[in-house]
Amino acid sequence: MQKPMIAAVLCALLSTAALAQSSTPGPWLVRTRAVHLGSANGDSTSLALSINNKWLPELDISYFFTPNIAAELVLTVPQKQTLSAGGTPIGSFKHLPPTLTLQYHAPQAGFTPYVGAGLNYTRLSAVDLPAGVTVDRNSFGPALQVGVDIPLAHNLVLNFDLKKVYIRTDVAAGGAKLGTFKVDSVLFGMGLGWKF
Repeated sequence: MQKPMIAAVLCALLSTAALAQSSTPGPWLVRTRAVHLGSANGDSTSLALSINNKWLPELDISYFFTPNIAAELVLTVPQKQTLSAGGTPIGSFKHLPPTLTLQYHAPQAGFTPYVGAGLNYTRLSAVDLPAGVTVDRNSFGPALQVGVDIPLAHNLVLNFDLKKVYIRTDVAAGGAKLGTFKVDSVLFGMGLGWKF
């Protein structure tokens, strides 16, 4: 993980901790996480396409309709990825992948596990590929999630989260479709949350 990103995540976590003043939390939960993106790199184009794995910062906002049912919106900033063919870099793009899930939380003594399912929308931008090669800029797909919140002091929780997000784009050259590139990321996150 790059040092600037570590510093940014730590600053966000400390700011979150400073805000934790109320002993009776409301229906909101805001988390900051450091997330590792691992791509499945499935490819039907015969080009052996792949993108790099990376760490990225994440912010998510949850609203609890009941103590057990919540909706979570996951946000980040556009992430740059290197696209390779057969292990050789051929270009790059940025992607913005907001994800909305509906979760079921099952509070236990000392921790709260949860499962979730929802929808991911990914927008590709700043696409820089060889001349004549194009990709679809928009992807919609399901998202699956498991995680756990561990209560700390006041309204703070320690969070571990694992998601499978289905992101796919058609690849074409000279207007002819070559196949589909399946990113289908596995996202492992860890961070702190603040209930209010």
